[in-house]
Amino acid sequence: MRMTPPRLTGGDALVRALKAHGADLVFGIPGTHNLGIYRALAEHDVKHVTPRHEQGAGFAADGYARVTGKPGICLTTSGPAVLNAMTAVTQSYSDSVPVLLISPGMPLRHPGRGNGTLHEVRHQSVAMEAVIGYSNRVQSVAEIPLAVAQAFAHMTSGRPRPAHLEIPLDLIDALDNVSEVAPVLVAHPPADAVTIAAAAGRLTTATRPGMIIGGGAKGAAEQITTLAERLGAPVVATANGKGVFSERHPLSIGAGLHHKAVAEFVAECDAVLAIGTELASTDLWNGPLKFPGDLIRIDVDPAQMITNALPDYRLVGDAEATVTALNQRLGKGNPGPEAAKRAERWHRLFTKHARTQGAPWLPLVEALKEVLAPGAIIAGDSAMVCYYGTLSNLPLEGPASFLYPTGFGTLGYGLPAAIGAKMGAPNRQVVALHGDGGIMFTLPELATAAQERLPLPVIIADNGGYGEIRREMVDRSEPVHGVNLPGVDFVKVAKGLNCHGLTVDDEDRFATALRKALSADRPTVIHVIGDLAGA
Repeated sequence: MRMTPPRLTGGDALVRALKAHGADLVFGIPGTHNLGIYRALAEHDVKHVTPRHEQGAGFAADGYARVTGKPGICLTTSGPAVLNAMTAVTQSYSDSVPVLLISPGMPLRHPGRGNGTLHEVRHQSVAMEAVIGYSNRVQSVAEIPLAVAQAFAHMTSGRPRPAHLEIPLDLIDALDNVSEVAPVLVAHPPADAVTIAAAAGRLTTATRPGMIIGGGAKGAAEQITTLAERLGAPVVATANGKGVFSERHPLSIGAGLHHKAVAEFVAECDAVLAIGTELASTDLWNGPLKFPGDLIRIDVDPAQMITNALPDYRLVGDAEATVTALNQRLGKGNPGPEAAKRAERWHRLFTKHARTQGAPWLPLVEALKEVLAPGAIIAGDSAMVCYYGTLSNLPLEGPASFLYPTGFGTLGYGLPAAIGAKMGAPNRQVVALHGDGGIMFTLPELATAAQERLPLPVIIADNGGYGEIRREMVDRSEPVHGVNLPGVDFVKVAKGLNCHGLTVDDEDRFATALRKALSADRPTVIHVIGDLAGA
């Protein structure tokens, strides 16, 4: 005899469904329309972190998702709160990160043309779907567990993407009989066996193989290392693939596809295996790579497989499963000592270009290299100190070691993403790295980090404004206008938000401050000025 499903409010149904899917942490801000959800969060003992802006909540959920591999949860109220979070989840969409944005929406029977209800936005769910591709507005309390299961299935199958779940505000406190919907068990199959066999055969005969590793390879780090060693293939990583293959490995060339040495390396290869990368212009600043040899692509997204570069071998499948199958086909391999010599030659050329481009920030990078332990995480902003300084000059090891807003290129990402990363990986060192312009977008999140008592160094490299745009204006021989910002006393701001803070202008003081900050009782703002900041 079937039991009658329990009678639950919409808020209870939502929180129970989230817990059934393994969600134990929510980043969000309460508002008039989502109070019924907050009551349920408290009653079900779900950890909640209150950022100071909805965009910060979205970035924190993104950072949490990148380091844990689990969907991050962002909870907002309706209207302006959803639109505030839209930038963050669009960044998640761009970088293939599973973030679930949950919000109330207008009531079920709300007039189509509106009537001035608080936080009213016309077609809120439609707007979200237009930007991130998935938004579901539920129609009943009983539907909520199904909608949660569908959203998780969307986020965790195929290419990871964010999702938006909208619950009409009159359903949050409404009661109905609600049946549980168990999580969908998602398979992650390899590419088809025939194509894998053909690709393995081509790699076996390659005399100058190479590998490009992107963010889609994060789950296959061990298998990729085995494959590179069997092939004797030098490896270069994208920004989001940085650390998947240890940059201290003898076969590592480095991270950053925009360097001249990478284009030359690819042109020399007779076979290139690209795993989980878009091969997009946001990584290839100087134009697309040319593949005179064979290109083999592994990607879970069939459409991406033929975007930006047409491969000779198309391996549509999960990276971990597909690389495992390739390893089984290839056997042990025996590349010999020449492979390491070849990788070392390309690493030298790569490093020369990277150090030239990143010269202003090398003292800071060297101090980071000295202090940080293996497995450390850098949560970077779209700042010169990140994409010129650390991306190609600071070796990291381990997936999700470099959190960076690659595709969408938002400002303000680093600090809230670092908060999410530290909450998701409390035993790893986490550092937020910003410029003085971008930090102003999410500076209030220092209060969030302080509230959670996170030992989080927040490095602000101060070059007096929007340095990259200033440089571009100069390169165009145009007036330098609107980019020079008056100085901010970041130390006073930090202390006012219950953080530690200090200003440094030399490498030794910076290294000392960083060591102390990594074990402090709260966040520490390290305001870097002068030559050390690349100013």
